[in-house]
Amino acid sequence: QTAISEGARLEPEVILSPGAVVGQGASIGSGTVVGANAIIGPGVAVGRNCQIGPGAVVGFALVGDRVRLDANVVVGNAGFGATLGPSGIIDIPQLGRVVIQDGVTVGANATVDRGAYDDTVIGENTKIDNLVHIAHGVRIGRNCVIAAQTGLSGSVTVGDGVAFGGQAGIADHITIGSRARIAGSAGVMKNIPDGETWGGFPARPIRRWLRETAMLAQLAAGREKGSKP
Repeated sequence: QTAISEGARLEPEVILSPGAVVGQGASIGSGTVVGANAIIGPGVAVGRNCQIGPGAVVGFALVGDRVRLDANVVVGNAGFGATLGPSGIIDIPQLGRVVIQDGVTVGANATVDRGAYDDTVIGENTKIDNLVHIAHGVRIGRNCVIAAQTGLSGSVTVGDGVAFGGQAGIADHITIGSRARIAGSAGVMKNIPDGETWGGFPARPIRRWLRETAMLAQLAAGREKGSKP
């Protein structure tokens, strides 16, 4: 059985699969399919012709048209924020939303946190792979691709057309310029200018990283050869 709360607004041709829940005041556009046991939280707006996968949870969010959220995606969960209180560490309230623009895909088991104050934003036609984490206050541009297990820390700003290899990690408050490329497993600790390709840990321009890696390999090989009897 589905559960539609009072005040929810569903346009014609919305399909709710068994176990789907639509919260109070939520709205869903025509042609959208909500998978089994998915939850559309109170006040959430989902556009037209979207696909919400089974087990997905969407809260505190505005979702555009033609968006696909795959199985078990969590959108709008509280971001990670803590501070020292009178009797120990306490959570900092998260007050922002998630804004997902038209044509975005978010892969299975990915998470997109709501903003602490400003909204978390994912730009048009950006494609996010499975098991990606987008932290609070991140702003991602249009037509970006983010491969599996990438993590973007809080308040990262990403330009248009940026590509992330798998397992890339981005430190908080970093700015990545448009059309930049981040190699797989890179650890980004500094801002990256438009159009540049960086890799390694800590990440640096790709040619420099490859040259330094080759030099270290040659040095290590020479030391090993020199240590043999």
